[in-house]
Amino acid sequence: MGDPSADQPLVTEAEYVSYETWGAAFFRAAVTADRIASAVAALSGQPIDFGPMGVGPAKIARISATGAIGDAAITPVPGEALAYRVEVPVTLDFELGLPDGTHRFHADLLVPLVLTARALSGVRIFIEVTPPHARDVVTTVRAEGLRATLVQRIANVEVELRRFVAGYVAREMAKPEIARARLIDVGASVDKAWASISPKGGSRVTADLNDALESEIREHEDDYLEDR
Repeated sequence: MGDPSADQPLVTEAEYVSYETWGAAFFRAAVTADRIASAVAALSGQPIDFGPMGVGPAKIARISATGAIGDAAITPVPGEALAYRVEVPVTLDFELGLPDGTHRFHADLLVPLVLTARALSGVRIFIEVTPPHARDVVTTVRAEGLRATLVQRIANVEVELRRFVAGYVAREMAKPEIARARLIDVGASVDKAWASISPKGGSRVTADLNDALESEIREHEDDYLEDR
């Protein structure tokens, strides 16, 4: 008995969809949370080192900080556009220098970004980044000791931290290596994938066609000669 599946069609008419429907589905399959994560992965582990810089009234206080960027959390954004909210964690240890001494603090910051997939000509996708604004950065500052807590209120260090970290993350996302990771050339990828299989597949199909043609010629060779 033959294989029953051999008589089954490879696809059914019910599976056909419009180009628009297929394109929208492909777009969402191409731009997943994992691929968005890979576009911002270069940020993870990046060290932050800045200062001393003036903060507070008349900039009489000087702040210096060291820290690092952690692994981002990614969640889909509801709506027509294909977008993701990316929350970038940053940890900092910093010192605030005043005329009466140096005070130490620790800060945890969460920097929000929105990454939106945009369709480009030439079958390309670009991941557009909405830069973070300082006011959107969530900050938690812990001071070492009572006196440091009082200094924290006077100098308003959180405002300066939010401003600096938001600008730092925005500059990192704009770097060429990260910008290149945000450009997906789908057409080039398809061409490359097709090239990897078409030589073998194309040669096999060509050989089969040649064999069929030669067989047809041999079968009707006598008729062809009589016609001559």
